[in-house]
Amino acid sequence: MSIDLWSLYALMLTSRRFEQTVAELWRAGLISGEMHLGTGEEAILAGVVSQLQEGDAMAVDHRGSAAFLMRGVDPVLLLREMLGREDGLCAGQGGHMHLFSRQHLAASSGIVGSSGPAAAGFALAARFLRPGSIAVAFFGEGAMNQGMLMESINLASVWNLPVLFVCKDDGWAITTRPGASTGDAFASRVRGLGADYLAADGLEVEQVWQTARTAIEQLRAGGRPVFLHTPCVHLEGHFLGLLTIRILRNPLKELPGILGPLLRAMLSPAGGSLRQRLAGLRQVNAALLDTLAGQRQAHANDPLARARTALLAEPVRLAELEAQVAEQIAGMLAELGSEVNP
Repeated sequence: MSIDLWSLYALMLTSRRFEQTVAELWRAGLISGEMHLGTGEEAILAGVVSQLQEGDAMAVDHRGSAAFLMRGVDPVLLLREMLGREDGLCAGQGGHMHLFSRQHLAASSGIVGSSGPAAAGFALAARFLRPGSIAVAFFGEGAMNQGMLMESINLASVWNLPVLFVCKDDGWAITTRPGASTGDAFASRVRGLGADYLAADGLEVEQVWQTARTAIEQLRAGGRPVFLHTPCVHLEGHFLGLLTIRILRNPLKELPGILGPLLRAMLSPAGGSLRQRLAGLRQVNAALLDTLAGQRQAHANDPLARARTALLAEPVRLAELEAQVAEQIAGMLAELGSEVNP
C-alpha cells in the first residue's frame, strides 16, 4: 500500500463538511446536549483509519463521528442518530458520544479512557477469530491519567495484543493544561508499560500515515503494541460553543451577557476580597487572550488547509473533488428530509 494524498484529503474534507453540517444542526437546536467535534483531528483519523482492513476493529472516544464516517459508516445513519431518531445508527439512543457499528467492529464512548479496554478486548478477540487483524484505540491526552487506559496498555503488552493506541494530543484536557495534571512524559510512561512509542505531527496527514503504517505493519507481524503520539489542535475547543471562542467570533453579541454579571460581582459588598475578585478577573482575561493568540486561530494549524496546499498544483482535479464532496453532503441532507430542510 502506498500513500495517496488525494484519497486522504477526500476523507478529511468529507469529515470536515459533515461536522460543519452537524454544527449547523446543533446551533439550530435540532441536536440536543453537548457536541464534541473532531475538527482539527482529520489528519490523524484519516492517516490511521484509511489503513484499516476488514476484520480490524476501532474504539473511539467522545469525538467518534468523524472516525466512523471514515470507516465507512453511512453518514445519514450517523446524523439520524444525533437527531435522536429511531432509524439512527443506534436507534437514537446513543447520540454522538456512544456510537456502535457491529458491521464495522467500531465502538465509541463518552467515558474518558474507555477506548483502551475496548480496543484490548477487540484485539484479544481478533487473536482467536481474525488472526492478522488489529485494533485501534483513539483518545485524547487527558485520558492518559485514567487508570483503565494505563491498565489497557500494560495488559496489551503482557499479552502481546495487536493494539495501536493513538493519542490525539491538543494540549488541553477540557480546560486544564498538561503541566497542571501530568507529571511525566508520555514516551517514558508507555515504554515503562511495555509498549513501543512513536510520534507524528498530527497536522500533517502524510506523516501520520507513514508513521501509522510502520506501527500497523509491526502489529500485523505479531510485534508488541504501539503508542502513537500525535499533537493536534481542536479548532472548536473541547466542545462546540466554547465561550471564549464564541466571544472572539462574535464579541458584540456575547460580551453584554458576560460583562454585566462580572461588573456586579466586582461591586457586590458580599463575597470575596477585592484581591480575590481581581484574581478571578485576571483568569477570565487570560483565557480570552490565550484563545485569541492561541493555536486555534492560526490558519497554519488547520490540517485540512495544509493538505489542500499540497494539491493546489492540480486546480481542476481539486475543484472536481471538492464539488463531489459538496454534492455528497447535499444529498445526505436531502435524504434526511423535512426535519432538517424546513
